[in-house]
Amino acid sequence: MPYLSKIALNPRRRAAAALLSSPHRLHAAVLSGLAVQPVTERVLWRLDSSTAHRADVLVLTESRPSWAHLVDEAGWPGADGGTPFIADYTPLLERLVRGREFGFRLTANPVHNALQPSRPSEQQAARLKKGTESGGHARGARVAHRTAAQQLEWLLKRCERHGFTIPDATVAPPAPGLQNEVQNLSAGPAVTVVARDVLRFRKGADGPRITLSTATFEGHLHVTDPDALRASLLGGIGPAKGYGQGLLTLAPLRATEANHG
Repeated sequence: MPYLSKIALNPRRRAAAALLSSPHRLHAAVLSGLAVQPVTERVLWRLDSSTAHRADVLVLTESRPSWAHLVDEAGWPGADGGTPFIADYTPLLERLVRGREFGFRLTANPVHNALQPSRPSEQQAARLKKGTESGGHARGARVAHRTAAQQLEWLLKRCERHGFTIPDATVAPPAPGLQNEVQNLSAGPAVTVVARDVLRFRKGADGPRITLSTATFEGHLHVTDPDALRASLLGGIGPAKGYGQGLLTLAPLRATEANHG
């Protein structure tokens, strides 16, 4: 049974600041919330908001977790609003039907494969060199999409395989007398890149340096394949899932609720 959790962290506490500065450390803290170790189940998480006063972490697990360690070390133990929210995710999964629409939010690491990246990192260069020396076919290197337009195109090209499409945004009707002048106006897909970031951190104290370009998307989606969408909700979208990327979450639309009861 999957569970979706929301944990509030206090960025003013030293332990929270350390976790928030490194996706590698935060990932380890998230895995510590599961009783069965080592963790073999799929775990997705996302830093949903981070300000000087509050940071919310969403986590999707297959088993019921405990976040007492995070609250005690990095949250607000005993305070109003400091108790983690843990909900059974099954009811939402059962409400996915073809044709239904939801609001969605996704933070992802949009990338593409390049056989000859213009400015390869040390890891990419080593991987390309290893492939050449072994005599095998070069697999290329993952290269980040860096502009908002590229990141948006990355999502639009992949959404159908994940069980949904993104409808066109609603366009307000033109003012009287302007119908002919704006008849070809289109608002485009109902999705926006609301945040972009470049994360730089080390994988462990002496580990390699990791750089991730991330994009947070918000918009509306139309369910085309409920089974594929369930798999995407539970399995994530795109790479770098261990570093807080790929968790897709849905929210009902009021108009949709009226149509579907």
